[in-house]
Amino acid sequence: MQKIILLVTSLTISTWSAWAQSPTPPSQRANTRFEQLGPMLPTPNTFRTASGAPGKDYFQNRADYDIKVALDDAHQKITASETITYHNNSTDILPYVWIQLDQNLFRPDVISKTSQTGGINAERGASLQQLNATKSLAEKDYGYKITSVRDQAGKPIKYTINETMMRIDLPQPVSPGKSATFSIDWNFNIVDVRNVGARSGYEFFPKDGNYIYEMAQWFPRLCAYNDVTGWQNKQFLGRGEFTLIFGNYKVAITAPNDHIVGATGELQNATQVLTPTQQKRWNEAKNKGDKAGENPVLIVTQAEAEAAEKGKPTGTKTWIYKADNVRDFAFASSRKFIWDALQPNVEGKRVWAMSLYPKEANPLWGQYSTRLVAHTLRSYSRRTIAYPYPVAYSVHGPVGGMEYPMMSFNGARPEADGTYSVGTKNFLISVVIHEVGHNFFPMIVNSDERQWSWMDEGLNTFLEGLACLEWDADFPAHGIDPQYIVDYMRLDSTQQVPIMSSSDNIPGNTFGPNAYTKPGTALNILRETVMGRELFDYAFKEYARRWAFKSPEPADFFRTMEDASGVDLDWFWKGWFYTVQPVDQALVKVDWFQASSQNPDITKADARAEAQRKMNTISKQRDALSKDETVVAQDSTMRDFYNRYDPYAVTDNDKKKYQDYLASLTAEERLLAEAGTNFYTLSLQSKGGIPMPVIIRMEFEDGTDSVARFPAEIWRFNDVAVKKVIATPKKVKQWTLDPFYEIADINTEDNSFPPVAKPTRFQLFKQQGRSSAPNPMQQQRQQAPARQGTGKN
Repeated sequence: MQKIILLVTSLTISTWSAWAQSPTPPSQRANTRFEQLGPMLPTPNTFRTASGAPGKDYFQNRADYDIKVALDDAHQKITASETITYHNNSTDILPYVWIQLDQNLFRPDVISKTSQTGGINAERGASLQQLNATKSLAEKDYGYKITSVRDQAGKPIKYTINETMMRIDLPQPVSPGKSATFSIDWNFNIVDVRNVGARSGYEFFPKDGNYIYEMAQWFPRLCAYNDVTGWQNKQFLGRGEFTLIFGNYKVAITAPNDHIVGATGELQNATQVLTPTQQKRWNEAKNKGDKAGENPVLIVTQAEAEAAEKGKPTGTKTWIYKADNVRDFAFASSRKFIWDALQPNVEGKRVWAMSLYPKEANPLWGQYSTRLVAHTLRSYSRRTIAYPYPVAYSVHGPVGGMEYPMMSFNGARPEADGTYSVGTKNFLISVVIHEVGHNFFPMIVNSDERQWSWMDEGLNTFLEGLACLEWDADFPAHGIDPQYIVDYMRLDSTQQVPIMSSSDNIPGNTFGPNAYTKPGTALNILRETVMGRELFDYAFKEYARRWAFKSPEPADFFRTMEDASGVDLDWFWKGWFYTVQPVDQALVKVDWFQASSQNPDITKADARAEAQRKMNTISKQRDALSKDETVVAQDSTMRDFYNRYDPYAVTDNDKKKYQDYLASLTAEERLLAEAGTNFYTLSLQSKGGIPMPVIIRMEFEDGTDSVARFPAEIWRFNDVAVKKVIATPKKVKQWTLDPFYEIADINTEDNSFPPVAKPTRFQLFKQQGRSSAPNPMQQQRQQAPARQGTGKN
């Protein structure tokens, strides 16, 4: 027996890497996968450091707004004016400022451009929704009508509109540390969300003749100016969302006097716009929401909302909202709104959790929405920073899901009879958590959405998945579950783009997986498989702390995650974020070795068994029937010493040699020799391109099992094929690679050894129509009278 020193503890699995690595063929470029990102990231500087933290010269400009807006419910129109004070905190002199005019997306000339770049053209074809939207937009004059741009003294200022952007040429350049004040007057026709597919607008309810307005991107807003891009004035093409700066807002919203208006910020004139009953209920809702089963307080009941639907306004009311240190402002208005509220404790601070919704949203919304708002604030605050704002709204209307500071627009509407499918319920849970969660990313951690969708959508999808599972352990959080991203990662590379792609350059049919679920899943894999929960959670929280109320770039995130955890993750960012390669590991074969103990009781018994196995041929089995007829069997004189000799019997000499051998071994060598350790050499391949940790499950002959884990760095010297040796005192009957579906392996058919055959099942059915049951609640309700008639429960 070759002497091998190996520590083996009793009944535990030991892994041994000495035999593990195959030599690296010259054609392989394994090291490039594990080299640092280096020139792929911007050079650290005094604005953004190598650790991923803001530097000593980091700056961000801000804009404060004083806005007066009137909602015309008769003509679905906005008329408004604003005074903006722009603060230049950079070291640059700015002769002009850029303003975002998002409503201009619906202007005919802009529509033509965006249709050709991303939507309708002869080559791609068009959906009915796209055609209907184009027709709807052509029937009315949409987009901003800028009626005035003036300086602080009231004098006109020169401006130039370039599609969805407007440049204002300041009378005097704004110097570093100084500010400029100017005003803008405008109006526009509000779009029908359901016809156009917009992020904000109105929905008309023909049955009662009323509207719900969800107003966002409704006022001219300052573009961001920073150390990375200068002015971020990329055109708004509809997909790349919003890059904005922080400021203080005071907004007076004039609406019909029977409307309920919710908005970003705190209501300043509650005694003027709320009835005494509503004020009383408001006070009743304070400090509620900490106990399980504590329902929201209805400030406006469904009966009161239904009564308002049938009435007529007799004038207007002005609701005044104030919000400090926010990057945007949105509001919602309707006479159809039911309004409920709680004020739970979030990290030691009372925060209003509120919902606005019409009767068409019940019973789902009354049961779930506000409770979900409170849950989201708690969950996200634990993982990032304590929610800093005083309120968070969830509003039901035509927008399926969209986010703004303290204000989210969410879909999910039950059937007209009040029933709903599990899919509708789960969508409500996930969309409220997702959109309310956006208060943290990007409303607080203020990333550049126009450029990097994944920095808000991907990070938020990850946190949404965790919050959904904290809501219900059985919730299908597929957005972060590795096995649900494999269909996307199986696509041909020509049908994908890297996560690190500009928002407007991601094809529409892959935008969801690319910006939401792939980065969300990647972060979940980092947390569960690569880093571990403790290291990941600390680093992620540090990223949120460092960049709260600031504007990070991708490098700031990558660097902070490594800096705060002490884990080199450049290989991971490269594979998951910079390429479109998949994960595809294979367990090619397993070779079994066993060290010879040289114990004659064992070695000779094994030799006997092997000899008997070889002698057990079909001829020997048949000849055994006539063995008594042989010469030796019938004539005893033909037998000698060797007919009686047993070569497999253990002799005294055998035992003495074995004891002498044991005496020559060290204690560790003797343990190995006596244990009968099994050595298995696993031949592994990485077919997909992204190196990932290797997780192997071993099922032993005694019915127990165990899991061995190897870090991704085992591919460092050979990114195509490696061998790993596992030593165990037990015999393994089945090996399974990635047994818990942790790494998003796109092909699990080659993950077992010996291979496990899986049947392909086909369905037997009669040649007749088959019905589906998407709404069991509705079916049960429809069947209830029949069951009652039989007297059965």
